[in-house]
Amino acid sequence: MSIALPNRRVGLKRLAKGGGLWQALGRMRVVATYLALIGAIAGLPATGLAGQSMSAAEFDAYTRGKTFYYGRDGSAYGGEEYLDDRRVRWSFLDGQCQDGRWYEEGGNICFTYEHLDEPQCWSFERGARGLVARFESDPSRLELYEVEQSAEPLHCLGPDVGA
Repeated sequence: MSIALPNRRVGLKRLAKGGGLWQALGRMRVVATYLALIGAIAGLPATGLAGQSMSAAEFDAYTRGKTFYYGRDGSAYGGEEYLDDRRVRWSFLDGQCQDGRWYEEGGNICFTYEHLDEPQCWSFERGARGLVARFESDPSRLELYEVEQSAEPLHCLGPDVGA
């Protein structure tokens, strides 16, 4: 059976670049539907992809110079731009971005951001469909999965735009 799917890259880039709250919400529904369809076609849940945690060197080699878009439970979750010198830029795809840095600690990749007091530590592994990230700083272990990679930077609005 063959199913034609839309180009996922276009959908997430447009979502990240915005275009009004109502348009963004509509796009989020399309992305969520698309992610659910991909999961159903693959027959695999996003969780449970066997693998080994990436070292800092492996993580840096895989992510540096790229922007990753992550999903959670079939919905768009956020994007992170991985820059030189272990610098990062995170967004929940709402145009607001947080600059930060990452480092390795105890086998995890930990992130510090400009407006957070506590580091955010994650384990990363390469699954069959890309990165799988597990939030190790919380017992509920939030899990995200790579939906897309891009060479384009995140779309970030300036501080207090529209305020």
